[in-house]
Amino acid sequence: MNTRHHPEADTPMNSIKVRHQTLLAIAASLACVGTANAAAFQLKEQSATGQGRAFAGSISEGADATVIANNPAAMTLLNGRLIQADIAVIDYSVKFDGTGTDALGRPLSGGQGGNAGDTAAVPSLYFHTPVTDRIHLGFSITAPFGFKTDYDDGWVGRYQGVRTELKAIDAGVAGSYTVNEVLSLGASVFAERMEVKLRDAIDFGALLAGSSVPGFSPASADGYIDIDGHDTAVGYTLGALLRPAEGTTIGLAYRSEVKHKPKSAQVDFSIPTAANAVLSAARPNTFVSTTASTELTMPSSWTLSVSQRLDDQWTVMADYSRTSWEKFGSVVLDFASNLPDETLHFGYRNTSFYSIGTEYRANDSWTFRGGVAYDQTPVTDAVRDVRVPDVSRRWLSLGATWQVSKPLTYSVGYTHLFIKDTSVNLTSSSASRLQGSYKLSSDIVAVSAQFRF
Repeated sequence: MNTRHHPEADTPMNSIKVRHQTLLAIAASLACVGTANAAAFQLKEQSATGQGRAFAGSISEGADATVIANNPAAMTLLNGRLIQADIAVIDYSVKFDGTGTDALGRPLSGGQGGNAGDTAAVPSLYFHTPVTDRIHLGFSITAPFGFKTDYDDGWVGRYQGVRTELKAIDAGVAGSYTVNEVLSLGASVFAERMEVKLRDAIDFGALLAGSSVPGFSPASADGYIDIDGHDTAVGYTLGALLRPAEGTTIGLAYRSEVKHKPKSAQVDFSIPTAANAVLSAARPNTFVSTTASTELTMPSSWTLSVSQRLDDQWTVMADYSRTSWEKFGSVVLDFASNLPDETLHFGYRNTSFYSIGTEYRANDSWTFRGGVAYDQTPVTDAVRDVRVPDVSRRWLSLGATWQVSKPLTYSVGYTHLFIKDTSVNLTSSSASRLQGSYKLSSDIVAVSAQFRF
């Protein structure tokens, strides 16, 4: 990576430590794109049917077309040609209550940031068709990752982060092959489009005051940095489905990691006029609009599902999945301006998701379901921040399916997440501090329509 060096003016600005103030703010912003609900910024909400049973049996149940994306081998359980559309509405509330101090220990101005959460719709679309008795083909459009926190500009924790928004959309093609009555195998390839937008406040007053520039003090010259980036990369899913006994299905699937390499994320500064005049003279081509390149790895995961039909009406199922967040170990940022490269190291842990559920087929028209789950977060107390103030959560889910006619089916699912309050005690690179608690809550409603033809 290239780092550019220029002679500096003989001013008090020679002692400014760019890496300890502005660069860390930039780096933290861009890196958090790769770390933005499953836990953190991973989304399971791709199925109204699965939502109703807390995603127990997510890749071992055959009536739900979402297996096209999550376990292609289970397409062998889908009967005939069909199209399915799902949409989940996620209401995620993030409310902070606390105080902040600047580098001199003085109280920081600003409010609590408002509700930094969001209410967002997550759509999915699936198509399936049998090619032969043994071969099945499917297409899917899903959103496996997505997250947003958006605080008020000027809030008390502005130096820790203002806005974080990530969207990832996958478009995939899948195939399956029925080896025999016991085993089916499948695979899919998908293209993943990732888009990110971030905003941070930067305490240029503290930066300049630390270099003895007259007229500046901490929190006296706030500026902002905005980052907008995108990238498209390719990943794959491998799956297997076992039917060892009548009424028993076992699904196993692996989703690969996806390496994104944004080459031209746009980086823009907003700097107060007086501070910009000093910075431009002392550090030319440093605090300017530029681009940045980096590499972000979306984590891999594997899932095991088991479904057991008890009789003509009752089925029980369970799920276990493991996500390799440790793959997101470090991020190196290379700026096209004079800002030096920066490497950040993260402490996210690998996580597990457990769920159990049941379905009751009341008659030919109605099926009811429910489930519970435990969703572990990769965010520990040591690394929790204002961008992703996440904690582990417990799920309670209910749902139903109405078969209107032989070709047409509607489903609905609802989940309430039980999330404990949490706290943060953070120090920014400009030595400001933020202390307080978070109250988090989330409810999810999903609906779907499936049409066979």
